[in-house]
Amino acid sequence: MNDILEYLSAVWPLTPLLFFILAVSFRLLDNSTSLFLQKDILVCSSNVSKKLIKQEIDHHYDPTFKRKLKFALIFKRLHQVFLLMAASALPVSIFLYFLQ
Repeated sequence: MNDILEYLSAVWPLTPLLFFILAVSFRLLDNSTSLFLQKDILVCSSNVSKKLIKQEIDHHYDPTFKRKLKFALIFKRLHQVFLLMAASALPVSIFLYFLQ
């Protein structure tokens, strides 16, 4: 049991950082604002809401644009999932670090 705790205390502190780096990577892959500006759809901020993306997927006629928006929506969801994973892994990593 001590070997497992020792291994987790060595590896686990890096886990929130890894999750955060993955979240930032997926945020950078989400180019929904650029897609909207290419189609002359004006947006107020660089963070386009999921509701607006879904609305444009439903109402737009161009299949390649729809496909790109679906990928942007997937990247946006992955960004949120990895941010939540990083936030939830941080207290556990602090606990395991001080447990040693």
